Amino acid sequence: MADALRLYALLAWTWMRAAAQYPVSMLLLGLATATVAALDLAGILLLFAHTPRIAGFTAEEVLFLYGTSAMSFVIADTLLGTTERLGEHVRQGTLDTMLVRPVGPLVQIATEDFSPRRMSKLLPPAVVLAVVLPRLPVDWTPGRIAMVPVMLASGVVIFAAIWVLTASVQFVVIEVHPATKSVTYGGAFLTQYPMTLYAREFVRGMTFVVPLAFVNWQPGLYVLGRPDPLGLPEALRLASPAVAVLLSAAAALAWRSGLRHYRSTGS
Repeated sequence: MADALRLYALLAWTWMRAAAQYPVSMLLLGLATATVAALDLAGILLLFAHTPRIAGFTAEEVLFLYGTSAMSFVIADTLLGTTERLGEHVRQGTLDTMLVRPVGPLVQIATEDFSPRRMSKLLPPAVVLAVVLPRLPVDWTPGRIAMVPVMLASGVVIFAAIWVLTASVQFVVIEVHPATKSVTYGGAFLTQYPMTLYAREFVRGMTFVVPLAFVNWQPGLYVLGRPDPLGLPEALRLASPAVAVLLSAAAALAWRSGLRHYRSTGS
């Protein structure tokens, strides 16, 4: 693990140094990426321009959900988002080249075209959290204060595991990339809003099948001091770290299984 992290940092730094050779282009791309990333925030603000609450949640509470979801997703996307290109590498035969290099293929794919503009997407959620957290109408107990970084870290791991899981599917079904985006990017969008917006069965699916509810909804209910609309046990509000560990184990198993059964393209 230590070697993988060291090699990841080395390869990412190499890509970033290459991008830094064109500083004006890097800056403009970063600004453009941050602007596009802020469109989801603009949509939420437009909604609150016409209503004081969304599904019973105030503007500060919804922006808190947006900030925690977007922050976790952007970090996971920055670290492992390019794994979605696995199907392309399988189809072109370039995965075969990666397999004979002294670096794991997951590290190679994850650091591919690593650019500082990826991190510029952190700006909108970071600003939102800095503004909203002091304004939340909650009693900031030590537990609630500790939960904020815990839910962010757990959210990163959950989204990262989902990236790897959906990428692993491409070992079997190469042309599934558009469908996997509905889980990754679609899941990130869904978690930016209160889950009381969605049907009860859908929320159950996001809790027990694709556990996106543990990114920010369940821990968010704990921070905001709100009851669970589904009446689920209160212990689930503290379960995000455990869910992150279990989902990571499933992602690691799926990735290794895909590699073991990979038989090359023959090219």
